[in-house]
Amino acid sequence: MAPGLPSAASMARFCQKLHRLKPLEESSMETSLQRCLSTLDLTLLGVGGMVGSGLYVLTGTVAKDMAGPAVLLSFAVAAVASLLAALCYAEFGARVPRTGSAYLFTYVSMGEVWAFLIGWNVLLEYLIGGAAVARAWSGYLDAIFSHSIRNFTQSQVGVWQVPFLARYPDFLAAGILLLASAFVSCGARVSSWLNHTFSAISLMVILFIIVLGFVLARPHNWSTEEGGFAPFGFSGILAGTATCFYAFVGFDVIAASSEEAQNPRRAVPMAIAISLGLAASAYILVSTVLTLMVPWHSLDPDSALADAFYRRGYSWAGFIVAAGSICAMNTVLLSNLFSLPRIVYAMAADGLFFQVFAHVHPRTQVPVVGILVFGVLMALLALLLDLEALVQFLSIGTLLAYTFVATSIIVLRFQKSSAPDSPGTASPGPTAKKYDSFSDHIQLVGSVQSSFPEPGQLRPALRPYLGFLAGSSPGSAVAWALGILMVSAITLGCVLVFGNSALHLPRWGYLLLLTVSGATFLLSLVVLGAHQQQYRQDTFQIPLVPLTPALSILLNICLMLKLSYLTWVRFAIWLLIGLAVYFSYSIWHSKENKQELPEMTTTRYVVFPSGSLEETVQAVQPSSQTPAQEPDSKE
Repeated sequence: MAPGLPSAASMARFCQKLHRLKPLEESSMETSLQRCLSTLDLTLLGVGGMVGSGLYVLTGTVAKDMAGPAVLLSFAVAAVASLLAALCYAEFGARVPRTGSAYLFTYVSMGEVWAFLIGWNVLLEYLIGGAAVARAWSGYLDAIFSHSIRNFTQSQVGVWQVPFLARYPDFLAAGILLLASAFVSCGARVSSWLNHTFSAISLMVILFIIVLGFVLARPHNWSTEEGGFAPFGFSGILAGTATCFYAFVGFDVIAASSEEAQNPRRAVPMAIAISLGLAASAYILVSTVLTLMVPWHSLDPDSALADAFYRRGYSWAGFIVAAGSICAMNTVLLSNLFSLPRIVYAMAADGLFFQVFAHVHPRTQVPVVGILVFGVLMALLALLLDLEALVQFLSIGTLLAYTFVATSIIVLRFQKSSAPDSPGTASPGPTAKKYDSFSDHIQLVGSVQSSFPEPGQLRPALRPYLGFLAGSSPGSAVAWALGILMVSAITLGCVLVFGNSALHLPRWGYLLLLTVSGATFLLSLVVLGAHQQQYRQDTFQIPLVPLTPALSILLNICLMLKLSYLTWVRFAIWLLIGLAVYFSYSIWHSKENKQELPEMTTTRYVVFPSGSLEETVQAVQPSSQTPAQEPDSKE
């Protein structure tokens, strides 16, 4: 080997550091945060995160420019597509009742460097998202007062003509973010109470819009004389679906709050399902009454609902709509400021981010440093920067997080599970049998696995037909199939998105690529489905694995490929900055890195009544020290 080059062993150890996993502590309910949130609290947090300014702006934009009255179908399809990702979050949030959301889910299943990059992207997503909503909130309030706030600011400060900076400083947007940060730092109960208040007002305004809208409905507006129900055809409905998909971004706040839920195994799945259903119903019904009140081609995209009521002679209803939109945007702000510090707290607690952000206030039991620091950063972004060019970062960060969470579900389903109700490492129960020798372990493996196939092994019923897969080591066929699934999903997405445009393929070439990539995608699903999975009765599990997460992966990839190349360039730059932070700080301060110090250990093998075999490793104390208490010494 050339002098100065790292050895193969050192490179192997370095790669192991990048892909080390966080132990899956499924049943541990201990936390420094306060478990005070009920199912209702989590549900309203989810509704607040999803039903924001999009309800008052997005419906009119999609109806006029993309789908016409068929916008309600676009929202319905987008809700089903969002449900695929939401189910993945629900299973993880119930099984791992810890804050961190997509970052934590990736850490326990795919590896440290991937988890850090997901957390790094989610951090930027929340920063830009919160600042953008604050700017929208400020602009909406300014429009109510005939832009007097903007005119006064420009007259006092002037108009800026600097690249990447806003035309004028938005003091109102920065002020509302600082005020919201102060409230969120007072504790989860205060945040929840504020969210309850704004969500209740927002939902009542939505109910008012739906009822009065149906009273004023004119079915003639869907007739062929006005262009028909779907004037842009099926392609318009699909284009609207891609835009409407982002309206349902926000349910991940529920998973990020699972460490503060009173009963996360039950509350998290229920809250995600109910909040997504309420949000979908609101979007579908509001878009229905909007296109029934006035013809779709005459809508004002900037203020469609208020303008529709004004044109029907109910101008006073515009003030109610304005109040509802401001309350809805307040709930989105609270959702962003609630989630972001908790994800940063999770990263800091694992040693992947600066330790100061792991501090939890002893009285309010919230990560107060993260709330205040990132609240100020968000306020500075809203005050100074032109956010329009950065808003697409929200899309790519969210879609990438959805993709990794869906992939993590597949990985976790085919991993060997720890014993139910065991916090982290397995501890022998009253009827568990314990074996200390390695020869006992060798004798046990055959009998245990023959009666109870471990996850990742070929199903016994399929061994006569797929015997060539049984010859590989447990999990290797699953790993290969998952890798092929990802490659085929990317290929299939490229063909679907670029096949008839950017790739300039002939008809036969397009069909050939579509057939090969589609068949490979389906074949990898069949191979995955032929292997044993984890089946648990004590927590929520999504149905139809691996089909459900695989469809979510394919959808997310297609939507990411539709983003502009400038978004990908900015995203790559942000990733490079994140990698610099990871290799300069996170990889060395990681708690998993500190636990890799060499020590003498003893290994024991425990067989539980269910037939699962667990290996536990314990440190051997030096003879001068008092021996550690055995796990079963209290029995």
